[in-house]
Amino acid sequence: MAEMISRERITVAGAQLPVTENVQANTEAILRAIDFAVDEEADILLTPEGSLSGYTPHFDADLVKNALVEITARAAEARLGLALGTCYIEDDGKCYNQLRFYERDGVYLGFHSKILLCGDYQEPPGGEINDYATKPLRTFEFGGLTVGGLICNDLWANPVCTPMPDPHLSQQLSKMGARIIFHAFNGGRGKNIYRDMVNSLHESNLQLRARAGQVWIVTVDNCHPLDTPGSAPSGIIDPTGKRALAVPLTGEQFFVHSISL
Repeated sequence: MAEMISRERITVAGAQLPVTENVQANTEAILRAIDFAVDEEADILLTPEGSLSGYTPHFDADLVKNALVEITARAAEARLGLALGTCYIEDDGKCYNQLRFYERDGVYLGFHSKILLCGDYQEPPGGEINDYATKPLRTFEFGGLTVGGLICNDLWANPVCTPMPDPHLSQQLSKMGARIIFHAFNGGRGKNIYRDMVNSLHESNLQLRARAGQVWIVTVDNCHPLDTPGSAPSGIIDPTGKRALAVPLTGEQFFVHSISL
C-alpha cells in the first residue's frame, strides 16, 4: 500500500543533470541525484526530460529498461518517489517522451507523455512531432496528493516550434485537481539573441501559468554541456507566480524544498 504523505507539506527534490546519449553516464547521474534526495529526506525527486535515455528516439531499449530497473529499485529501497524523465518504448511498440511517476514504495503510477511535440510549420510538419507517440493528459495520486506532469514545450508552447494550438495544459491540470506540476525540460542552449528571447519566454510562462492555475511548479533542465547556460532556472515557482527557489543555469545542480500546501 502506498505511503501517505502529509496533506499539508511535501518535500520535493530536483536535479539539473547532464543529459547525454550515454545511458550509463545518465544512470550514474540519476543515482547521484537519488543519493542527494535521500540524504535530504525528500518525498519525491524530479529529473530532466530524457534524463535516462537521452533526449532522442534512437536509444538501446533493453539498456534503458535495465537501467530503469536499477534506478527504481534504488529509489524504492530508500523510500523515495520519482518523477523520472526518459524516452521509452512501451508494450504497444511506440516511443514516448515520458515523465514516469513512482510512489515512495516503488509502485509505478504511470506516465505523462509530451503532448506539445516540437515541429516546424511545413506541411506536414517536420521535427520530433514525427518521432514520439502521445497519450491524453492525466493526473497522478502521489501519496494521496494529486499531481501532474508536463514536459518542456507542454508548458510554454514556444510559438517558433509549436505547429498546433496551445491547449493550456497547466490550466487543464489545475482544473483536474493537481496541486503541484512536475515539469521536466531540455531547453535550448547557446549564447545568442534567440536564446535571450527563449529565456524570457520560459521564465514568464512558468510564473504566469503557476499564477493562473494557482499551482506549484517544480522544474528542472538538462545541463549538458556543463559550461553552457540553460534556458530557464531549475527550481520552484509558487502559486502566486513568484520564484521560491532557483539554482544556477550552468552545471549539475541539486535542490530540495518543502512545499506547504
